[in-house]
Amino acid sequence: MCGIVGAIAKRDIAEILLEGLKRLEYRGYDSAGLAIVSPKGELQRVRRVGKVKALRDAVEENPLSGQTGIAHTRWATHGEPTEANAHPHVSDYIAVVHNGIIENFDVLREMLIAKGYQFRSETDTEVIAHLVHHTLTQEQCSLFDAVQKVIPQLRGAYGTVIMDSRNPDVLVAARSGSPLVIGLGVGENFIASDQLALLPVTRRFIFLEEGDIAELTHRKVTIIDKQLQPVTRHEIESDAKYDAGDKAGYRHYMKKEIFEQPIAIKNTLEGRINHGLIDLSELGDKGENVFKQIEHIQIVACGTAYNAGLISRYWFESLAGIPCDVEIASEYRYRKPARRKNSLFITLSQSGETADTLAALRLAKELGYLSTLAICNVAASTLVREADLVLLTKAGTEVGVASTKAFTTQLTVLLALVAKLGRSKGMSEQTEKAIVHALQTLPSRIEQVLMFDNQIEKLAENFADKHHTLFLGRGDQYPIAMEAALKLKEISYIHAEAYAAGELKHGPLALIDSDMPVIVVAPTNDLLEKLKSNIEEVRARGGQLYVFAQEDAGFVSDETMKIIVLPHIEELTAPIYYTVPTQLLAYHVALIKGTDVDQPRNLAKSVTVE
Repeated sequence: MCGIVGAIAKRDIAEILLEGLKRLEYRGYDSAGLAIVSPKGELQRVRRVGKVKALRDAVEENPLSGQTGIAHTRWATHGEPTEANAHPHVSDYIAVVHNGIIENFDVLREMLIAKGYQFRSETDTEVIAHLVHHTLTQEQCSLFDAVQKVIPQLRGAYGTVIMDSRNPDVLVAARSGSPLVIGLGVGENFIASDQLALLPVTRRFIFLEEGDIAELTHRKVTIIDKQLQPVTRHEIESDAKYDAGDKAGYRHYMKKEIFEQPIAIKNTLEGRINHGLIDLSELGDKGENVFKQIEHIQIVACGTAYNAGLISRYWFESLAGIPCDVEIASEYRYRKPARRKNSLFITLSQSGETADTLAALRLAKELGYLSTLAICNVAASTLVREADLVLLTKAGTEVGVASTKAFTTQLTVLLALVAKLGRSKGMSEQTEKAIVHALQTLPSRIEQVLMFDNQIEKLAENFADKHHTLFLGRGDQYPIAMEAALKLKEISYIHAEAYAAGELKHGPLALIDSDMPVIVVAPTNDLLEKLKSNIEEVRARGGQLYVFAQEDAGFVSDETMKIIVLPHIEELTAPIYYTVPTQLLAYHVALIKGTDVDQPRNLAKSVTVE
């Protein structure tokens, strides 16, 4: 969600801050700002509603000079997207940027007002600035000490960086639930909410752990843990690549990422297939020992990742014979769940920083699951660091808010995992080899379906004046219908719902009329004939149907039903395959609607707050 960049150097850092914010635009935001301490010790602040470009233009009109500063892109929680609510927030000589939510801000606000502080914003963040200022005025202590005294007063999730213009040789940061990473330089140090923001200035990073408070100077980084004890955090040399700045000739990142799916899947499979069988030796002996004991799978995720989990449930149970439950992380963490015997707890996340998923992982550890496994796209993320076992998806940086290649690579890893676990539960080698074959041919199959882009673009014209859409699927295609509906509503703002096709008689048929387009994913499988009956129920009530199917499915286009005939696909990987044309449809409908495809309104790429 929100983005943070901070720098303390021996050079002007305005451009470093602005470039860092630019690299964090993919996370989603509605305003941006920065504060820099001038050579005379003055606190200079510029904030703008809208894109980072508006902030950059303002800085170019009135250039800022200074060697210590903080910057922020805000995604509104408390208070509307206005310049007054944009970060950084100040209290006299204190400036603060903050990701997260301070849950007890109203109590703190009233207490501070009673002490004479005036609030100039509607945000929860401003209480941090005033609390730090109040502590410094009441006690003779350093900024580092003041922050240590303030943090216990805050409830909620936060990643925050604090600056004192009277002492520009120090930045202080604190992390609780919202990620922060320190970038190490030569005679300069940096901090950000994502390492991608700092790649132009360093490749050496320290990731703060939960509860850490850090003090940064030009030459030194000091970290204390949540017990306020000095601690050394591991330094890593990152090989992360920032490819978000290049659309490679595509109009939008989302289109680029849709077309990157064949190579992303190839990369995800690399090293995981050996002599025609699945090889997950990267998990080591620990993984092998866990796999032998598994009697149940519990998957927890949010949004698109949740839909991936729902699909894998069909695979785990039908192919591997392992009972599997899938739950939304925000529900799981609050419902006092019962742990099953010898259950493997799997979390799915593109970013590895999703707040609810992280909280669910920590709860799972408290509940004593057999083990925890993270399937994630970001190697240095909190989820990866805290899980017992990790399988990376290797999709590469995904910039578009609407997930595409992260989704299909999550499914690729999940199906490989199903094959691996299935063998320990009696799956035949023949079945495993069939899964491997389906996975190996999947990239070329998706390349074939991407060739239907122009045809799907024309199909999208039928949705120009639509406000509601229904998606239908059966079996493992039902979660694909859910994912397709999510994509359409995310980026085109068309209200879309998904139903298991067999549920039509239980309510959804009441919605059917000539103004309600119905999109059906209809692969050739054992449920096809059942699905055809459901389609006829829609036709009989005047519904306009758009069916994605293979040539051998036996559908014929007419005035009530448009058939998009797709090439052959192996049944095992059909859910992954059929998601691609629905991604393209959502993209082209969004273009027609004129929405912001890559950064749809009200949404953020990484949801780091509840």
